[in-house]
Amino acid sequence: MTKPALTFHQHGQQYKHVSCLGVVLAGGLSSRMGQDKSQLMRRNINMLDYSKQLLTDSGVKQIVVSGNQHEVPDLISKAGPVGGIYSVIKQYQPKALLILPVDLPLMKAAELKKLRLAGELSHKACFFQDHNIPLYLPVNAYLELFLAKQFSHFSEVDADESEGCNEKNTPMKKGPSIKSLLKQVPHKSLTPSNASVLFNTNTPQQWQQAKRNFG
Repeated sequence: MTKPALTFHQHGQQYKHVSCLGVVLAGGLSSRMGQDKSQLMRRNINMLDYSKQLLTDSGVKQIVVSGNQHEVPDLISKAGPVGGIYSVIKQYQPKALLILPVDLPLMKAAELKKLRLAGELSHKACFFQDHNIPLYLPVNAYLELFLAKQFSHFSEVDADESEGCNEKNTPMKKGPSIKSLLKQVPHKSLTPSNASVLFNTNTPQQWQQAKRNFG
């Protein structure tokens, strides 16, 4: 692992329409962890910067962070990771995304590169078997149709005022799942070189377990 990635604040127009935009999903409430998962320290680097560095080392040059405390706040409240993906696409209109959640402390850049290359060659969404994220996701007509069906009845003003209500004006507690998204787009699953890289940490106990494997 090389030195920590720089903080990506100066995006602007240069991040628009890129061939592959790296996305760190850091919009969760971290309620089971009891503290912000993105700020947990993996040795001498926090998980947010570690995740950015993984994406950088996998060959992605432009990276943004999805979450209300980060560069890409949610356009629709409480819509989950798909809502975060929708918000990134609306803001940057990339050709594809390489998506990494912030709670995978054992992930390796080589595995993310495998996803990216497989996706670029096949023009399909690519993920690891039995795990819907990390995810290489082409922004194609299939995806746009799915997102339009889920979210097109919201305007950005509505999203701010509704606190996540659907078209019947009832609270939207969570958005569609990644699994439901993948059912609507061409996709393929890969086998990681080492399944341990997919160990995610949602609780203090899981974090302590992961720490024993940071070597």
